[in-house]
Amino acid sequence: MSYIAVIGAGSWGTTLACLLQEKEYDVTLWAFEKEVADEITGSGTNRVYFPGEELPGGLKATSSLEEALRNARYILNVVPTQFARSVFREAAAYIHSESIIISASKGIEQGTLLTVSEILHEVTGRQVAALSGPSFAKEVIRKYPTAVTLAAEDLDTGLLLQEIFNTSYFRVYTHADIIGVELGGALKNVIAIASGISDGLGLGHSARAALITRGLVEISRLGRAMGADPMTFSGLSGLGDLVLTCTGPLSRNYSVGVNLGKGMKLGEILASTRSVAEGVATSLSAYELARKKDVEMPIIEQVHEVLYHDKDPETAVLNLMNRALKSEF
Repeated sequence: MSYIAVIGAGSWGTTLACLLQEKEYDVTLWAFEKEVADEITGSGTNRVYFPGEELPGGLKATSSLEEALRNARYILNVVPTQFARSVFREAAAYIHSESIIISASKGIEQGTLLTVSEILHEVTGRQVAALSGPSFAKEVIRKYPTAVTLAAEDLDTGLLLQEIFNTSYFRVYTHADIIGVELGGALKNVIAIASGISDGLGLGHSARAALITRGLVEISRLGRAMGADPMTFSGLSGLGDLVLTCTGPLSRNYSVGVNLGKGMKLGEILASTRSVAEGVATSLSAYELARKKDVEMPIIEQVHEVLYHDKDPETAVLNLMNRALKSEF
């Protein structure tokens, strides 16, 4: 079977590596930390990033990019967005000319304001497909039914990757709108922080529903300004992922928001875990992208103020509710 390298051994990278391993592909999982790679290979666990989960036997892991990429026909990126450039700048020397790159990371790079596929394209010179949608690692590894979207510029490539990733419990749909799929996956993390703040403040289900709905409006506005297909945001990588991340306690971004709403400071929240809440970094990128594209995104703006200017969450809510009245559409 084809050799697949999964770059990034967090919970999602580990889960996708297990999924592919169980389909009898030859998979190697790359971890930044040698001790994590040794534990995965030696004992079939990943206690640092995926505690409490037993991994399927035979999964190989390494901390050497050269070893991981040596014979890789397919390369799946699951590195947190803000580290993707540095990892793939080193990895580029080992990527074969026939290799196909897929990204399952969700975020927008600070400074450049690029999506992950754009970062990887800039570094490697390759077109990059994107895998996104409503999916919690802990549920997928337990084989709960999940549906996701795989966006690729080339239809044949998309159909090929659909077959590679699809299983009886992990249903994969194809898509052509890479920028829309990636924006939906990235921006929903920021709205999830807002949703968590609302729940942390005890504001009820009605407030959360309003945030999800108006959050989708903001994501769609920016998507249209960046050339995405508006229909994309009503799909799995848009509305689907948004609903999951804004309501599920397994969401790291939602949990960050809940703790902010309960009065914790961002620094102590982030210091308590090694897992990355992509929405924290993405909120700054999204705020700057909205200003650059002249797109109104009041929820994104208030989350940015809470995270980066220590704005009181209750004041942020009042500012949202007391904006000038207007028509919904």
